[in-house]
Amino acid sequence: MRKRIFVLGDSISMQYGPYLREMLAECWDYDRKRDPSQTVADLDQPVGGNGGDSDRVLEYLNDHCEHLAAFDLLLVNCGLHDIKTDEATGMRQVDVSRYEENLVRILDTLAAIGLPAAWVRTTPVDDGMHNRVKGFHRFNRDVLAYNAIADRVMAGRAVPELDLYGFSLRLGEGIHQDGVHFTEPVRRLQAAFLAGALTGPGRWSDGT
Repeated sequence: MRKRIFVLGDSISMQYGPYLREMLAECWDYDRKRDPSQTVADLDQPVGGNGGDSDRVLEYLNDHCEHLAAFDLLLVNCGLHDIKTDEATGMRQVDVSRYEENLVRILDTLAAIGLPAAWVRTTPVDDGMHNRVKGFHRFNRDVLAYNAIADRVMAGRAVPELDLYGFSLRLGEGIHQDGVHFTEPVRRLQAAFLAGALTGPGRWSDGT
C-alpha cells in the first residue's frame, strides 16, 4: 500500500513543495497544510500553506489531529518565523525558551496520535540581503541557535533530522532571492535532497 506524507512547514517548504511532490509521486501520496481561501502574496505572512512559527505549528497540530493521524509521516519544520526580530526592540517573535517548549509539545502531540515525524532543519539566512529589503530582521546566528535547540530536542526523542540547512549552504553563493527565500534552481535541488532521503535505502523507503 502506498504511504502518505504530510508537510507542515514555512514558505521554504511551499517553494520546494511542488518539486518534492513530483519527485515522490511513485511511492508517496503527498499532502500539506493549505487553505485555498487565503492567497499568499507575501511569503513572510503565515497564511494559506505557510505553517508559520512554532506557536502556529502547535496550534495547527492540535486542531487537525484526527486528519493527520491517517498519515504515515509528517515532514515538519518551524524556525524562520520564530527568529523574526523587531528592529526597535531586538525581541524575537518566539524566544528560545518558548521555542524549545513548543518543539517538545509538538512531539508530545505527535506521539499521542502515533504519527512519526522527520524534522527539517531551518535553512540559512543572508543577513545583509534580508535586512536591507524586509521590514524586520533575521540573523543567521539565530538560525544556528534555533537549529541547535531543535537538534537537541529531536535527538532526545530519536526523531530523524534532514539537514536542509547544511545542504543549502553547500550550494555556495547566490542561492537566495531576498536573503531568506531561494532561487528556482535551488528549490529544485532542495526537493531532490529531501526526496533522496525519503526514497533511498532506509527507514522510510522500506516500510520500517
